[in-house]
Amino acid sequence: MGKTELLITIILFNIFFVMFVVAIAIYIRNYRQRKKEYLNEIEIKNEIHQRELLTTQLEIQQATMQQIGRELHDNIGQKLTLVSLYTQQMLYENKVPEASERIEQVSQIINQSLQDLRNLSKTLTDDNINQKDIKTLIQEEVDITNSFRKCRVSFDYNFDTLDLSFVHKNVLLRIIQEFIQNSIKHADCKNIFIKLNTSEEILWELKINDDGIGFDTSRVTSNGIGLTNMKNRAKIIGADIHFESIENEGTQLHIILNKAS
Repeated sequence: MGKTELLITIILFNIFFVMFVVAIAIYIRNYRQRKKEYLNEIEIKNEIHQRELLTTQLEIQQATMQQIGRELHDNIGQKLTLVSLYTQQMLYENKVPEASERIEQVSQIINQSLQDLRNLSKTLTDDNINQKDIKTLIQEEVDITNSFRKCRVSFDYNFDTLDLSFVHKNVLLRIIQEFIQNSIKHADCKNIFIKLNTSEEILWELKINDDGIGFDTSRVTSNGIGLTNMKNRAKIIGADIHFESIENEGTQLHIILNKAS
């Protein structure tokens, strides 16, 4: 074999070797890309499954509360009503003054218990979230908080109507309630500001902040139970949530849900 043939052989061998290495590299890169896409797909499916599971739990919880409310009204409520009638009859037929006073006390207790039971039953069976829009639900929560005169809450929005499902309204309302309760209990705030907006790009955007003492979030174990609850609720509907607190400056919560979600 001449030097020229040997040189050609070496060059061809090197070319084939480089092509082999490049092919292996491309295969490994494609394999990693497919693996990454597969893992991402699995993660997305798990998130969707978890979201659907949490949504179902909310619906089951609502149905259970309504069923309990109906049972209280139809079963225990009727029995208490019957006992109240019996005590009224005993009071009418009784001729002993000392016993009449005690029967009257028992009757008052029964009637008060019956009224409390009716109020509880109405609370459980009244589909308040489905019947009212989110603007009304939040304003009612604001009015209740302001009636305690512990912290002034203001509510602003940029829409006339915002058509949301039960799950979305429930999540929004519970997050707002959680934030208000935490601010009043821990932040020593004077004001809480709530803003709910919508636009062509987003379904809704919620901003809540207080002027309380704030805290160092790095020192809060697992971000605290309240914050964890808010994050989990936002996760139910696939909303992005951002929480920030600065010592002596206050706390802010920002949640946004795009229309594509």
